[in-house]
Amino acid sequence: MKQYRWIILGIVAFLAIAFVSYKWATGIMDSLYAYRSPFASDPIPAGDAIGKPASKHVVAIMVDALRVDTAADSDVMPYLNQLRSEGASAIIHSGTPSYSFPGWSVLMIGAWTDLSDGPAMNPPDGESASTWTQDNVFTAVHNAGMKTAFSGTYFFPQVIPPQSLDASFVVQDETVANDQLSADEAVKFIQNGEYQFLLVHINQVDWAGHHEGGPRDLHWNQAATRADTLIKQIVSSMNFKQDTVLIFSDHGQIDAGGHGGQDPVVLIQPFIMAGATVKPGSYGDIDQVDVAPTITTLLGANIPALTQGQVLTQMLTLSDSQLSNMRSASILQQQTLYQAYSKVMGVEPVQVKLDPNHYPITIFKSAMTSIKNDRLNRERLPRFIIAGILALIPLFFLFKNRGKTLMWFLINTAIYLAVFHFQYAILQGRTYSLSSVLSSSDIINSTAISTAIAFVAAWLASLIILRVYSEKPLQAANIHLAFAYIVLYIVSLPALWSYAYNGALVSWTLPEMASTFMAFLSILQMLILAVMGLLFMGITPLITFAFKKR
Repeated sequence: MKQYRWIILGIVAFLAIAFVSYKWATGIMDSLYAYRSPFASDPIPAGDAIGKPASKHVVAIMVDALRVDTAADSDVMPYLNQLRSEGASAIIHSGTPSYSFPGWSVLMIGAWTDLSDGPAMNPPDGESASTWTQDNVFTAVHNAGMKTAFSGTYFFPQVIPPQSLDASFVVQDETVANDQLSADEAVKFIQNGEYQFLLVHINQVDWAGHHEGGPRDLHWNQAATRADTLIKQIVSSMNFKQDTVLIFSDHGQIDAGGHGGQDPVVLIQPFIMAGATVKPGSYGDIDQVDVAPTITTLLGANIPALTQGQVLTQMLTLSDSQLSNMRSASILQQQTLYQAYSKVMGVEPVQVKLDPNHYPITIFKSAMTSIKNDRLNRERLPRFIIAGILALIPLFFLFKNRGKTLMWFLINTAIYLAVFHFQYAILQGRTYSLSSVLSSSDIINSTAISTAIAFVAAWLASLIILRVYSEKPLQAANIHLAFAYIVLYIVSLPALWSYAYNGALVSWTLPEMASTFMAFLSILQMLILAVMGLLFMGITPLITFAFKKR
């Protein structure tokens, strides 16, 4: 019985690893979908309205997924580039997860996803997103005694508080015809003159990216050109002597189509503003959180309570009194946010000294970042110790039993990694981010296929290189066990790093998404490897038995 001890322990360990991997992988995704802002149950009250508006009407046109390079191509979007030359333009920088619902929330609330309490992920198919709980552009404008309207796909109104939306035109399907209907209704809202803020959602560029070959396909530029025509139709109905238009996107798309991850191309978007009070020019880089406070300032409403961005005053011609009111409102809003954040983080707020030469957002942002980093570092220290121990124990046994066999095991592990990543990145064309994830079943199936192929390739290499086929069945099973656990150990390292850096699951703040995705990919591989290891623990001895019998 003693000679079977390692086999029995191996079987138990494989089963345990498979179970833990499954629970961990599903736990990560469930906690991402369930994530809520620290302010979810206690929203910060809205401040006072700034006062005199700088624009009579503001129209925001969001072209879903529009990339910076596409927007800058005058052959593809001639009217947008005409507006760019006549108005103010910049490049928006956004954050992760770079999905639509998180992006919409940041744009309209002015806070990054970890605070906005908007959905951190797009809701699963067939489910609705939760309504915003925090102060936002719609509530700010409505509370200031003005009216709001929306025209576009049915997704967006799911998150707008119903009492803050005075009129809407909603289409159900993401089609070219429905985008046209949305633009037609937007023109009617503008001509009506009753709505001070109108948001228009044009969706066909995003559709082309997801379903018609991605940004490198001809359909993408065709969709962008049609969107350009719709922008011209909407803007032509406006009076730029008194009205202002803002045109932007919520995220970009990778070349293959898709978004959600930390890929640089999905984290920048075009921004164009034209009309009343706008100073023409190119203004470099801005943040996604700057859009909401700029819209409410144009309309004289309050700066949204969670705003972490700044009013784009460099692009606007504002009177001295408007600038003074805006600055006072911004300082008060930032002070209130900082104090509330300190409270919810369980620390005593310190006196923040304001510098008249710097916009207050930079000072309060630094203070809030310090609070967040202090807590993260306190939590990371014990996790790094645990992860280090978990990583070093197997390493100790590996070097304790080092020899020629270990070298070949490591070579076989390198074969596994090479085949897996060739399958994943080259043959399947996937990125190492959420941008390549179409659905939960998609990432699970593709990872399982890549893992299985890579494992079989490495197993065959071990069978031949180590001449496992010539061993006795029990010895062959033990060799297979050692090989499988070395592969599992190497594959588990990204998961251990993410555990130390981000925690096992998403909790009070959102994790760093690049390492979280690599951990998720690692855990999925561990699940499949444990199953394959268990399966081939039976196959390997059978092969050696058959070989010897022959």
